Amino acid sequence: MTSAVSSSEVPGRAQRWRRTHDALSAAAISLFLERGFDQVSVAEVAAAARVTKPTLFAHFPAKEDLVLHRIVDHRGEAARVVAHRGDARTPLDALEAHLRAGLDRHEPVTGLNDIPEVLAFHGMVFGTPSLLGRVARYADADERALAAALVEACPDAGELTARLAAAQIVVVHRVLARENWTYLSTGTSVTARHPAAVTAAVSAFAGLRRAFPDYA
Repeated sequence: MTSAVSSSEVPGRAQRWRRTHDALSAAAISLFLERGFDQVSVAEVAAAARVTKPTLFAHFPAKEDLVLHRIVDHRGEAARVVAHRGDARTPLDALEAHLRAGLDRHEPVTGLNDIPEVLAFHGMVFGTPSLLGRVARYADADERALAAALVEACPDAGELTARLAAAQIVVVHRVLARENWTYLSTGTSVTARHPAAVTAAVSAFAGLRRAFPDYA
């Protein structure tokens, strides 16, 4: 007869899985930043983390996921902002406020973070075609989630308008983040870049409001 699994074992197992997951990503990113994404094999990552390749692939189905694990918490973020904005705020107002708060906090996802590892991480992603391809897949999922949230928020605007707006909003975030990273990677400080980053965000959302008044 098999023994029953106690309730205390399940959280412990989940915690061990999470620790292994995070350790694999950390080991991989360290190697990738040191030698280049394409120059490091999955077998080398597994060896560095002291796990087998099957264990690695159980956590990360693709090599690219070892890197993009860092941004997984932001997947679907725009859709969540719209869905939880409250009735007093329009979708675009909520999204702009969320972006500006991220700029004020120097969140890495905004590109406005000059910690050397963060700058190098973004440089690796922007400079590696396979990683950009994976990011594009994430962006497509974000667009679909955001479009659904916009339809829920403003059903009279229609599904096509929601899809068009979602695509533009996702692009705006990506372009602004890359612009910020570009300035920081050439030596501009976060403090010096912050006012221009905020101005660019305000300008971009003004354009979105003109293009999609239903969400303004």
